[in-house]
This record gives sequence, C-alpha cells and structure tokens, in this order.
Amino acid sequence: MDKKCASSLEGKVALVTGGASGIGKATAIKLARRGAKVVVADLREEAARTVANEITAAGGAALPFAANVTDPAANEAAVAFAEKKFGALHLAFNNAGITGPQGLLADIDIEGYRQVIELNLNAVFYGMHAQIPAILRAGGGAIVNSSSVLGIVGRAGAVGYVAAKHGVTGLTKAAALGYADKGIRINSVHPGYIETPLIARMNEEDRRHLASEHAQGRFGTAEEVAEIVVFMLSDEASFVSGSQFVVDGGYTAH
Repeated sequence: MDKKCASSLEGKVALVTGGASGIGKATAIKLARRGAKVVVADLREEAARTVANEITAAGGAALPFAANVTDPAANEAAVAFAEKKFGALHLAFNNAGITGPQGLLADIDIEGYRQVIELNLNAVFYGMHAQIPAILRAGGGAIVNSSSVLGIVGRAGAVGYVAAKHGVTGLTKAAALGYADKGIRINSVHPGYIETPLIARMNEEDRRHLASEHAQGRFGTAEEVAEIVVFMLSDEASFVSGSQFVVDGGYTAH
C-alpha cells in the first residue's frame, strides 16, 4: 500500500460500516492508504471480503466482518472483532444505509418507513453506543456519521430518508457535545447525489435533471466524499467536532 500520504492515521484502527461498496468502500481504501488498519463491515460478507482482499493485495491491513448494523449485538461484535484482531479501535465511519420507499407521506408503507429509520438512524446510535467505549479505551479518536444533503434540507417523496438523515445530524451534534472533552471528535458528512449503480440506471432525462440541481451540474463520486471523511477522521481535523461537512457540488447553496 502506498504510504506517501501516511500521517496521523498510521497505526490507527478504523471500523467502516457499509464498507463493501460506494462511499464506504472508497473510504476504507483511503484509510488503509493512509496507514490505518481497517475492519470492513457489511451485511454482505463476501463483498466485504473482496474489499479487504483488495486492500491487503495493495499492502494495507484490512479484515472483513459480516454485520447487520440494525442489531445492537452485531455492532458490539464488530467492535470486539476490531479490538481482538487489531488491538484497539480509534476511528469509526457509520455509513450503512438505504434510500427506502418513495412517495408522499400518506402513501408511504409504514413498515418501509420503519426500516429506513432503523438502518439510517437507529443503527448509527447502535454503532456509536458500541464504538465510544472502545475508543475511550484506546485513548481517544474520531467518528464520522453518514448523513446527507437531505439531513439539511427536505425533499418531497423522501419522507423516511429525510427524517432519518435529519436525525443523524442531531444525534451527531448531541454525541459530539457529550464527548468533546473526553478525546472523541464526532462529525457528520452530507453528500449530494453520488454516481452509483442506482443513479446509472436512471433514464438520461432524469439523470440530467437531477445533476442540474447541483450547482456544478454533475453528480459527485464516492472518492470525493471519502476524501472529506478521511480528513475528518485524521488528526489534521483536530479542532473539528460537532460539524456538518457538506460535499454536494453546491446542491444546498441554492
């Protein structure tokens, strides 16, 4: 693994949920390039293993872990795995999430709404609940929670997602205030629409319309978001806590 960018992450241990694809995968790879040892946690164990193998093949240190982060016990197990295999836990990126059902509020399936809240909001709480004691044991560190531009503004038809991501924003602020004087920095990242397989499957007219809502006129990439996440997890962001980092090509500037 190329260590030319190695800095304050050298020797740190990081846990990335939803690490098998997209922003989670890009972040896991960048953390390893900066010298961190990474636990790639995902519901899809084989996909997580593929990412971990890619990291180790490049000279980094990573291990996969199968976890359904909507289960508090699975979050505890992921943290215990990191401590057992790598000796500690210093950093965490709570990234797993889903978009969920779309539609006006009165038309949304209630069970679908609950699933979005459980994975996009409650799982972030479960994750931090397990991670914070371990990070304290390690002498401090940092956490980044994945919110969204829809954790800042609203969007018709994305009821559950907007509610969950606004919740992550508030949860992050409350946790940051609680642990700022205890050596743990906690921040949230707020991506705009990112080029993903879901976006790629949209018809060209819908793609152009959605891209045009960003001032830069394009979708972001997972790597662009990962750069900000890695910065927030590093000691270079030592005076940053309780903040919301927007990576949206100007989407929320309108």
